Amino acid sequence: MLDKQIQPDEKLGKILEPEMVSVNEIIRKRMASENAPRIPEVTTHLIGAGGKRLRPMLTLAAARMFNYVGDKHLKLAATVEFIHTATLLHDDVVDESIKRRGRPTANLLWDNKSSVLVGDYLFSRSFQLMVEIGSLSILDILSSASATIAEGEVLQLTVSKNIKTDEATYLKVIRGKTAALFSAATQVGGEVAGASEDACKALYEYGDALGIAFQIIDDLLDVEGSLQDTGKNSGNDFRERKVTMPFIKAIKNSSKTELEFWKKTIEKGDQNQDDWDTALMFMRKYDAIRDTHKEAQVWVNKAKLALKRLPDSEIRALLSELADYVLIRSK
Repeated sequence: MLDKQIQPDEKLGKILEPEMVSVNEIIRKRMASENAPRIPEVTTHLIGAGGKRLRPMLTLAAARMFNYVGDKHLKLAATVEFIHTATLLHDDVVDESIKRRGRPTANLLWDNKSSVLVGDYLFSRSFQLMVEIGSLSILDILSSASATIAEGEVLQLTVSKNIKTDEATYLKVIRGKTAALFSAATQVGGEVAGASEDACKALYEYGDALGIAFQIIDDLLDVEGSLQDTGKNSGNDFRERKVTMPFIKAIKNSSKTELEFWKKTIEKGDQNQDDWDTALMFMRKYDAIRDTHKEAQVWVNKAKLALKRLPDSEIRALLSELADYVLIRSK
């Protein structure tokens, strides 16, 4: 459990609070629909459930770092949050999830069709906001990120249930489905503020590495977290037969007998109530949890290294702390 001291995301939230109030107002107005009341019902359920708004804050922070004056960054932050929320709605349908942020998922409360169509609506809204910025480079960054996210999700779908999945393929999956939006969020903040090409590249590299570390730890929390800490049930990836880094590291070192267990549970989907405990035992036996945490540390270090190419400021220091905080989430 984390201690009660103020965490970097909370500090960042306090600094950016006036801007986040404006972003939330844009989100509230743009997710409304006069013709389809189901849309605000579903979006309010998910967006109203909380969440740290980390991705839009990254956009605001990047713009603040380069002393941006204007309001276009507010629309960009709302765009990023709409893309994120749309992917969550779609993810929960694909994964057949029943919990999100500690609450029943939208597809459970309504139905799969509603979740998919409302997700599509939010994607459409995000593109409307992108166009309003009037920048082809920003439109290119965010539209490319949207395509990459979808590509990552499809790749995950095609490699799930395959115990031969290696770490290189896993990294392709999480770079697509998670890191792409982190890197786009930071990069467009620099772009809208008129930062140099090298600075925008550094922001991209920071977001990319932060997003990869974030997803590695998220997958680790699925193994060792609790519903109270994460808002999701532990062992979901095992039950959904997703091969994430802790599983890859355990499978790589498995004996022939142990490989038969993984084939039975992951590839064939033949699981009983004791199999999750057995999977945990194998991961601990081969230090898969410890080694996965070390991998996340490598990406956190890359994120902090990218920040060193950016102007020294309070925001930069907080973004560095934020990278370290990603690791603490698993303790």
